[in-house]
This record gives sequence, structure tokens and C-alpha cells, in this order.
Amino acid sequence: MIRNVLGSVLALTGAAAAVLSPFRDWYDGRLGRHYRVDELFTGITAGRPGPLGSILVAFLFSALLAVVGVVVRSRLLVASAGVVVLGFTVLWMVRQGESVGSLTVAGDGSGLGWGVAGAAAGGVLLLAGAAVMSGRRGAGHRSVHERHDRPYAAPGSENPDTWPPTQEPGPSVQTSTLPEPEPELYTGPDPAERHRPVPGSGPGSGSAPGADGRPQG
Repeated sequence: MIRNVLGSVLALTGAAAAVLSPFRDWYDGRLGRHYRVDELFTGITAGRPGPLGSILVAFLFSALLAVVGVVVRSRLLVASAGVVVLGFTVLWMVRQGESVGSLTVAGDGSGLGWGVAGAAAGGVLLLAGAAVMSGRRGAGHRSVHERHDRPYAAPGSENPDTWPPTQEPGPSVQTSTLPEPEPELYTGPDPAERHRPVPGSGPGSGSAPGADGRPQG
């Protein structure tokens, strides 16, 4: 978030500097908007272009790219705007050097002016803004905390022994459709043993128990 804000500020500052540069002196008191765009490819002349044919149009297009790139958080668009501004500035310096023989910087304003410096600084700021911006995060670029905060999904029926999510083998799972047999809870003697007659105690045994419970013979 902070990187996007800082990069946006740098990019917008560079775009503003690039747009304002053609309204300042570029060389020998001549404004940047008095140079035709096609002169950067064919050679510098003394003619003055119309509003739609000057180098200002290229810088306005670069500023538009930068603004759109900041809105959609596209580093590519912002970097492209910086490349266009620097490219046109360097190309102008090459053509101007060919026209006058050499480029000079003089204190009386007879050489390179502040307009060229503003255009170069604007292009550098646009590239710096693109480098600082973090861009738009996609679905696959979630933070580490977001990935760890997601709950684990329960395993499917094909892997019943993979829960908990430690992936360690768990207890065996009843896979039969029949109910699991329950263990016998009664642990006393067999009820059938209670009704089994004791040998020699039935009728007709020929003896009867005495007072002490022993059979009398």
C-alpha cells in the first residue's frame, strides 16, 4: 500500500514536469512547444508547428499513460510513459546537436534551457515511480498470513485417514455399510448356569438335606 502511494506520487510528479517542460526554454530561448515532432526524426528547422504538431503532444500522451497507470496500478503503463518522455528528450538532444554542431550550457540562456532539464527529470521520476510501485496483487499473490488463516478443508471419503491436517495416519475408519458391532457389556456368569440342576439334589434322589444343609443318607 505504501509503495503504491509513494510510486504514484513520483509518477504524477514526473508527468507534471514532463507536460510543463515544453512551455520553458529548451535551447537559445526557443520553447519546447516550438519544435515539431517530425523534426526529431528529420532534423531541426526554424519553423514553428501548430498546436497538434509540437513535441507537447507526445508529452501529453505520456502524461495520460502515467495517469491511467496510477489509477489501475499498472507499473508497465507508468514505465512506458517514462520511456516515451526520456526517448523524445534524448532524440531531441541528438537532432539539436546535429543542427548546431554541439550542445552547450551557458549562464545567459544561449545554450540548453531548463525545459530540457524538466523533461529529463520528468522521465526519470516516471521510471522511479514504476520501480517503487508494487502493482496490483492477483489472486495467487496473497500474503503469508492470509494463506495461513484459511481453515483446512475436511478430507473426502477417498482419504478418510488424513484428518487432522498433520497428514499423520489416524485411527481406522469403519468403511462397511453395516453398523459396527457393539461389545458385550455383561461380565457375570452365564444365566443358563442358574437353572442347571445340582447333581443329587433333585426329587427321588433318596436323601433329604438336614438342618445343616447336608444330605442325610
